[in-house]
Amino acid sequence: MKTEDIHSFQAYLNVGSAYSPKIVPNKNQVTFISKKSGLPQLWCWNAAESRCEQFVVMPDSVLHVSHSPTGEKTIVGMDSKGNEKQQLYLVDHATRSVEPLMVSPDHFHHLGGWSPSGTKIAWSSNRRNPAYFDVFVQDVETKQTEVVYRFDGRCTPDRWLPDGRSLVVRCLEGNNLQSLYVLDLSTGGMTRIGFETLGRYESLLMENNGGLGYLLSDASENTMALYRFTPEGELNKLIHSPDWDIEEAELSPDETRIAYTVNEGGISTLHVYNVLTGASEAATNIPRGVIDSIALFNDTMLIFGLKSPLLPGEIFGYHLDTSSLERLTYFSQTEGTSPPWREPELRTFASFDGLEVPYFYYKQEGKKSPAVVYVHGGPESQAKYEFNAVIQYLSSQGFAVFIPNVRGSKGYGNEYMNLDNGRKRMDSVADLAWLVQDIARIDSIDSAKIGIIGRSYGGFMVLASLTHYPDLWAAGVDIVGISHFQTFLENTGPWRRKLREVEYGTLADDTDFFEEIAPLNLSHQIKTPLLIFHGKNDTRVPVSEAEQMFRDMTARGQDVELIVFEDEGHKTEKLENHIRMNEKVFSFFQQHLNL
Repeated sequence: MKTEDIHSFQAYLNVGSAYSPKIVPNKNQVTFISKKSGLPQLWCWNAAESRCEQFVVMPDSVLHVSHSPTGEKTIVGMDSKGNEKQQLYLVDHATRSVEPLMVSPDHFHHLGGWSPSGTKIAWSSNRRNPAYFDVFVQDVETKQTEVVYRFDGRCTPDRWLPDGRSLVVRCLEGNNLQSLYVLDLSTGGMTRIGFETLGRYESLLMENNGGLGYLLSDASENTMALYRFTPEGELNKLIHSPDWDIEEAELSPDETRIAYTVNEGGISTLHVYNVLTGASEAATNIPRGVIDSIALFNDTMLIFGLKSPLLPGEIFGYHLDTSSLERLTYFSQTEGTSPPWREPELRTFASFDGLEVPYFYYKQEGKKSPAVVYVHGGPESQAKYEFNAVIQYLSSQGFAVFIPNVRGSKGYGNEYMNLDNGRKRMDSVADLAWLVQDIARIDSIDSAKIGIIGRSYGGFMVLASLTHYPDLWAAGVDIVGISHFQTFLENTGPWRRKLREVEYGTLADDTDFFEEIAPLNLSHQIKTPLLIFHGKNDTRVPVSEAEQMFRDMTARGQDVELIVFEDEGHKTEKLENHIRMNEKVFSFFQQHLNL
């Protein structure tokens, strides 16, 4: 890459953003996360002064934040070098002093929030067994802990009930198969809430008197709906869209309104439901994009993060009474002229079986341009209408970019999300092959110069595409991808194995299928250059998945390169590594797609 290209690319990669806002009770403040300093760190917006400052400096990535009911204390979750083993630290709001609250570096800690009194917290951890997460209650002052629930699997405390005597516990049977229980802390009794069938549950809300509650679930519908539930467990459906998921919901402090977002094909719409009348209204004057972490600042002002291809990510306030939007942060603004951000088109193509598959398309005009297909992970994730610096730069440099939501993606209902489960795995890979056919019909695309890139499960999709459809691709980039489902399941964290077997198939029953489709077993069929990245401390997809693929191809003399980041895990969080990786990606595609 030329020096001027590197400088230009860094202008894209260095662009700032703000996300995951949370209200600080009784403080007229909002905290949020930003990588402005090079790592995800906690920042704060002060309403009285309308300014932002870094809330506290942590030595590694901030993963989770929870403020006490009084706003005097904050718990910050931090991992080490990308290993995602979150440890808990207590921050005094007045002095900003930090002290360890629960540190056991070999274990994970999933925080379930503060008790209503602000004296205790709940979290789950795999202390007893690497695969089993038990629920603990900890006194914040004395730091004494007590095991309140043992579970031979993965569970997390979701929230405390208003009486302070009960916890809601979420038990996972798969990534998207969950059940909810109320745990009585005095008796240890468990009462199931929600549906008898497993499904997803989000945004569990409770009225202050502990009577009625609200939640989102898809356990009885194809998409996520909003329900009211009673202490006896009776459920009443309030809002449901047959086509789209309701993603988040938040109850106003006076308990008269519920703000909620709907994911319409990867684009968020904001709505407000009137608890008293049952009427729902769409919010207006909000730019098109993806909304995250909605919270009520007060009865009339809603706080959320908003990002889009034109907006790398900022925190906004929305005034419900006037339908007006107020921008609170400006982290994406740069000195001088900002790069010309580009918007994609939303299209669909018909796959091999007639299924309509949506994708975002960053197009080039007037010339035969090379193309890059960018595959999301998950697999139950979704490419959305949001900012991606690498995609923006590739587009600015003359590449057409395609970002599909192949079968198995979430956001389009359970039926669509389950179309790639188990032995239907390769149907989603076939979707990519049919996407290439669709791309080839675009006059401005050079169909002989199509590259593919993906992260995590998207990395598997890259390897599977290069091995099963080797003639379609000119170059591939695999980031923390799976090269063989058997070795992945054998070596991933034991806490994840059962959950992932629900999606991929089991070691007991499906090793023959894993052998049949494994990119590792078919690597001799790869005809194009392959670039592999991985984090040494990856607890989800072990680095051995990359190393075995690299060894196999190297022994055969194939064109492959592996770069391992010693201080990263499944994500690439550190800015210097982010820059190094993506400069390499651009140079790789520039060279092998003959831009």
